[in-house]
Amino acid sequence: MTMASDLPHPPVPGEAARPPITMLNPDFPFSYDHYLGHRAGLGRVPDLKLGTEVAVVGAGLSGVVAAYELLRLGLKPVVYEAARIGGRLKTAEFSAAPGVVADLGGMRFPESGKAFYHYVDTVGLETREFPNPLSAVTPSTLIELEGKAHYAETADDLPPFFTEVAEAWRRALREEVDFDAVQEALRTRDVATIKRIWNRIVAELDEQTFYGFIAGSAAFREKSFAHREAFGQVGFGTGGWDTDFSNSILEILRVVFTDADDRHRRILGGAQRLPDGLWSHAPDDLVHWPKGTSVASLNGGVPRGAVAAIKRGEGGGIRITEKWGATREFEAAIVTCQSWLLSARIDTEETLFAPEMWTAIERSHYMQSSKTFVMVDRPFWNDIDPETGRHVLSMTLTDRLPRATYLLDDGPDKPAVILLSYTWNDDALKFLSLSADERTDLMLHSLKKIYPTVDIASHIVGEPITVSWEADPNFMGAFKNNLPGHYRYQERLFGHFMQGDLPDAQRGVFLAGDDISFTAGWAEGAVTTALNAVWGTVRHLGGGSSPGNPGPGDVWDELAPVVLD
Repeated sequence: MTMASDLPHPPVPGEAARPPITMLNPDFPFSYDHYLGHRAGLGRVPDLKLGTEVAVVGAGLSGVVAAYELLRLGLKPVVYEAARIGGRLKTAEFSAAPGVVADLGGMRFPESGKAFYHYVDTVGLETREFPNPLSAVTPSTLIELEGKAHYAETADDLPPFFTEVAEAWRRALREEVDFDAVQEALRTRDVATIKRIWNRIVAELDEQTFYGFIAGSAAFREKSFAHREAFGQVGFGTGGWDTDFSNSILEILRVVFTDADDRHRRILGGAQRLPDGLWSHAPDDLVHWPKGTSVASLNGGVPRGAVAAIKRGEGGGIRITEKWGATREFEAAIVTCQSWLLSARIDTEETLFAPEMWTAIERSHYMQSSKTFVMVDRPFWNDIDPETGRHVLSMTLTDRLPRATYLLDDGPDKPAVILLSYTWNDDALKFLSLSADERTDLMLHSLKKIYPTVDIASHIVGEPITVSWEADPNFMGAFKNNLPGHYRYQERLFGHFMQGDLPDAQRGVFLAGDDISFTAGWAEGAVTTALNAVWGTVRHLGGGSSPGNPGPGDVWDELAPVVLD
């Protein structure tokens, strides 16, 4: 699926029997899902190191996954968190109806993210298809551009213009970047082919923007500016992507190659249930610790406080100092907070990282993001207008202020949720100084222009919930998205867990989190970089991978991201 119209690909004979496409990252095509599922486990540490304390800075998904796997290996994760467990998997309850929730950060997760779903299954969470534009569970979709509304219950209901835009994007991918060959290699996990094609793409396109790619493609050159404009407004898969136009095309290709923007699911009860669940889950296959031990129980039920400083300790380890002064030294530390915090909010000893690593950290580019939710008395959008025969309200993509409006419900007889507006970058900054009520008023005003006969406000109950991630001092942005020319920085950050060639002064601190991954903004990247950091920690403590189940560092020489000249 390549456009908000979700126009289907032609059926392929035997499609159902073919291996699925996964988020096998083309930069480092290591099968993390196979690694996690192997009966031999992730490795072991020397007996003398069992029970060793390892600091984990940040209790978002990456930090909790790292802590959970350290626990399973017989180590003692000591978790530090400035706010609440979950990070950007943050779920808020409406005060008027506990149990009715809004996912302020990650809310939809591609089925291709197999390592992520390994932990969803571990905790036993229930998921449901997310109502993206024209998905099977979305009753109807309305695309409104320049005052013209197009109502659709299936892709066939859209005007031919949208088919032309979708086909231009598909053709650009096939002609410019060997899209079909890469996806086939991802299906079969043909790493040699993946590396051969992707390494060439990286060298050719690292300095190209998303917009430059589509504007320069033969497929779009044959179309009008209106086609490129519409592509930016309604995008592909989940909505408008023109806020990504200035970012590197490599960021977009990683998404479309791996089907990360297709076939999404949501976690019932909210995405935060996953990190919360891992925090309290007691694994069956524990080493060293007694049955029933969890990350929570090892931490006394609550993480340590905000980290104020990270230094080299007198004993040669990593000294962590909390906001109110408590200090402890660890043999190793896994740092999962957004990397900007290492210079902007945490007093981090400069010699812990090489100068080129600091450059990579400082050059990171974070996206702004805003969401505004309201709770309504019922999912009234399923009502049919007797005059038009259409749903009274639809999942909406528009060039007006809200940009994207999603409709979320768990049944006809329960309160439901409208995500009035989901915006990025410049669109998000428009609302940064506004209160939740002011944002809601603006969105309702815009939606009234699209649905003049629908009184959305009369259905609202309780208070709205809103977020601007760039205003949160613990994040300063929603997620990273590299600009052209930033590949070299990302390659340094991702490979930091390989510390065999580093001087002693730079060993023992392992970076993790989705911004360290090549798939920033996706929970899969948070999971996989946590596993990299755990592998690095085990190696740092003198341990290694389990026989027959090599870890990411064991196959580094074969799969490592290409190093550009």
